[in-house]
Amino acid sequence: MVENPYNETSKVLQDIAQATAQIRNEHQQETSSLQRGVDRLTGLVGWPGSVVLLASAIGVWVAINLLHTPLGIRKIDTAHFAGLHLALAVGAAFVAVLILTTQRRADQLAGHRLQLTLELVITIDRKISKIIELIEEQRRDSPGIADRVDGEANTMSTPSDASAVLKAIKDSTDDDA
Repeated sequence: MVENPYNETSKVLQDIAQATAQIRNEHQQETSSLQRGVDRLTGLVGWPGSVVLLASAIGVWVAINLLHTPLGIRKIDTAHFAGLHLALAVGAAFVAVLILTTQRRADQLAGHRLQLTLELVITIDRKISKIIELIEEQRRDSPGIADRVDGEANTMSTPSDASAVLKAIKDSTDDDA
């Protein structure tokens, strides 16, 4: 009985999905509680409603400073809003650090995914080369097919040299710089 090739393809896709999920789970398990807190805080700062809250807070600050006399309340800041400037500068520095910390962690996960992709591509390249090699061998051995030299098939039956490809990429990037 011949096995359905779609079942095999489906299994490969499931394996890839499981490997990706495993990378994500391991990355999550390796995350410290401090990093999870930073991620939550970054998510809160990145929430679209935080723009409205920030604009409202600045508006209230400015309104109190400008209308303190008619309202009969104490002024929050000096006439040139030095306190507001300081608060915004400290807040901006804080947000920048949060974003950098979160981005660094996201880059680590992306690096793991990239490594998985690279390893899969190298494996697939080797498998395809082997398939081409076997097809060419079958063509040469088959009495019903005319024997001929196919240079392109011979080239394709050799797996890519990852080191040579990397060197070529580096050389082309150096030429662009």
